[in-house]
Amino acid sequence: MKNNNKQFMPFLLAVCLVAGIAIGTFYANHFSGNKLGIINTSSNKLSALLHIIDDQYVDTVNISELVEEAMPQILSELDPHSSYIPAKDLETVTADLKGSFSGIGIQFTIQDDTIHVNNVIQGGPSEKVGLMAGDRIIEIDDSAFVGKIVTNEESMKRLKGPKGSKVKLGIYRPGEKETLHFTVVRGDIPVKSVDAAYMVNDKFGYIRVNKFGETTYPELLIALAKLNQENCKGLIIDLRGNTGGYMAAAIQMVNEFLPNNRLIVYTQGRKSPRENYSSNGTGSNQDMPLVVLVDEGSASASEIFAGAIQDNDRGTIIGRRSFGKGLVQQPIEFSDGSAIRLTIARYYTPSGRCIQKPYEKGKEDEYELDLLTRYEHGEFFSADSIKQNKNEIYYTSLGRPVYGGGGIMPDIFVPQDTAGMTSYFRMAANKGLLIRYTFDYTDHNRQKLQEYDSAEKLEAYLKTQNLLYQFATWAEKKGLKRRNNLMMKSRELFELSLYGNIIYNMLGMEAYIEFLNETDKTVLKALEVLEKEESFPQAPDEPNAPEKNDRKATAA
Repeated sequence: MKNNNKQFMPFLLAVCLVAGIAIGTFYANHFSGNKLGIINTSSNKLSALLHIIDDQYVDTVNISELVEEAMPQILSELDPHSSYIPAKDLETVTADLKGSFSGIGIQFTIQDDTIHVNNVIQGGPSEKVGLMAGDRIIEIDDSAFVGKIVTNEESMKRLKGPKGSKVKLGIYRPGEKETLHFTVVRGDIPVKSVDAAYMVNDKFGYIRVNKFGETTYPELLIALAKLNQENCKGLIIDLRGNTGGYMAAAIQMVNEFLPNNRLIVYTQGRKSPRENYSSNGTGSNQDMPLVVLVDEGSASASEIFAGAIQDNDRGTIIGRRSFGKGLVQQPIEFSDGSAIRLTIARYYTPSGRCIQKPYEKGKEDEYELDLLTRYEHGEFFSADSIKQNKNEIYYTSLGRPVYGGGGIMPDIFVPQDTAGMTSYFRMAANKGLLIRYTFDYTDHNRQKLQEYDSAEKLEAYLKTQNLLYQFATWAEKKGLKRRNNLMMKSRELFELSLYGNIIYNMLGMEAYIEFLNETDKTVLKALEVLEKEESFPQAPDEPNAPEKNDRKATAA
């Protein structure tokens, strides 16, 4: 019997070994989350990872929230301008460029935890029911809306809504004993691209464009028609602070000023073959003397416009080096209402420049702080501080040298004006005290201020009111120590801000810009160029341009 047991031992050991291997394989596969499948199909790693987390992670995880947090991080690894837009933010992000949104038609600020109506948009829903500048909204849909709940985000959420929907407002109006009630039917509220269009003097016009949206080109045509009716002989297009928008809008605008068959811009990417965009000769202002203003806040579509004008020698660019965004984003929407803006190509000016400033993966902070770096290096104050990339020299149609590697360098540099800047003024501005004071002043003197229907008349009245000293007394009560010597050094800056904000509150954006432009050194330089009939660039004495279709030269 013992011998028989010994004979069966090898067989039993073999069975146990096979069983052990089978059980081990089973548990390895079960608890490793299909490890081999993940390794062999890297394109599905992300979805597999999320599935494993959802199935096996020690705590319960909200996978939707995890995805929302991961999307921006993934896109940030590509370049500084590919981005993710959550569904809740998409309408807000796109409304600005679409030219309208649905709301009640007011401009407001939040003061002392209450909505203060700064301006009622002409022809909008609120004007139709009788809301007025100076009103305070204290109730929305029969519920009190004052206190800490009153944030800009929450206010927009409650006041905006679908076209045709209604919102009930309770209004406190200074001078009225009882709360006033209005029912406003929400409607389409225009978002203008052109902030101002007026004649600076009897010969030259000025147009300020704040973005490139769906309505920008029609707005430009209306502005040009208005100025041409006033016998405009030369034009200033102000793109300072214009961060861009739709490339198509910029192309339409440039086309208005170029003769037929001039290259405006071209785009090219790994999966996007080169595509040229050229003028078609239908523009009605092809011979109008033109000056374009840019600064470090001018980006993307603004740089397309300025680059096309510069490279085609169509006008003079004045100001400071532009931002340097030369990447083209394509919007792609998901079924849940969210979207991404994915960089699919670079755009190039007619001379061949890609004006995208350099960036390195993993150094997003450096990219975001680029403007601060420029400021610290003195680029805003001296053209000599700007280091052009000598390895990227290109030439305009007349053979003038221009440079790639980051932004549009203007033909005429105008430094940032720092005259009169003091720590006292900077603190007053940074703490928002100037804006708060001018709102309060406007609010308490609205009836008197309504007697003046132009910026010039209103400014003349404000100069008699000793506003600077009134402000200093008011600001001291708010915690800003009065510094008389510094206040006098910054007197012109204070008065420009005080008068300008009150003019804006009473007369709107165009009057405000017109007032500021009276002393704006960049605008004054543009007028000088137009007066001297020097807006059309001249060819250098010895043209530098090589073959017209290959304008790039190699620097030694």
